[in-house]
Amino acid sequence: MANDLAGKVAIITGGAGGIGKALAEELALRGGCLVLADINSELLGKTATELRARGAQLDAKTVDVRDAAQVRALVEDAYRQLGRIDYIFNNAGVNVCAELRDTTLEDWNRLIDVNLRGVVHGVHVAYPIMRDQGFGHIINTASAAGLIPAAAEGAYAATKHAVVGLSSTLRIEAASFGVKVSVVCPGLVDTPILDSTAYVKLDPEALRKIWPGKPIQPRTAARQILRGVDRNRFYILLTPTVHALWRLHRYAPVTSLGVGRIAVRLFRRERTDDD
Repeated sequence: MANDLAGKVAIITGGAGGIGKALAEELALRGGCLVLADINSELLGKTATELRARGAQLDAKTVDVRDAAQVRALVEDAYRQLGRIDYIFNNAGVNVCAELRDTTLEDWNRLIDVNLRGVVHGVHVAYPIMRDQGFGHIINTASAAGLIPAAAEGAYAATKHAVVGLSSTLRIEAASFGVKVSVVCPGLVDTPILDSTAYVKLDPEALRKIWPGKPIQPRTAARQILRGVDRNRFYILLTPTVHALWRLHRYAPVTSLGVGRIAVRLFRRERTDDD
């Protein structure tokens, strides 16, 4: 991604906070025209006001990515008003930290609706536009849990593995149309999702002491993501820990599963019941 983004348009879902806000801050510094979307209208308004005060060109819209019609309106309105879409960051996400035995169907449906369908909705409307214009870059936020076994995050991991699979197929299909595709796989990032995660029969503070590595800051994550986008990388992995665990799982999968079983035992020591 060139430092001069004047005239280029980026749509960011989950843009009010965390990685989404950090991406908006970095893109604004480079002169990009931004369209931010988030379900949290109050936080979105604060973020938009803050960025506009720094000179950012942006529009902000309250959008629930679970609703295909809302996402379609977001993307098509941006294209109609601005004449192009250079980047779409399908970044909105939620998490439930629970063993599969404790994960309800309500949990499953919420995770699938936001983490998977939210990405599908963005891709479904943006990809044809980019295909017709002959350029564009789709960046889908998955997770380290989309690459490796993720103890106590089975349902979340399932949605993120699906995002990785979707993105890999889209990358090979879209290339001949001039459309690029990347998938972001963060590890621990110090964002609101850490605090908004639903923890079922697990102590969040105890778990954070077990999780490998320390959280990186959102702006650090955003810079790494944009560096990967600039280089047209498919996998954009954000921390050394994620790189190490991914390589372990690729080259020594049996060992990786053993590490996962150790993580399960450690997590179970922190359960808030005796089961």
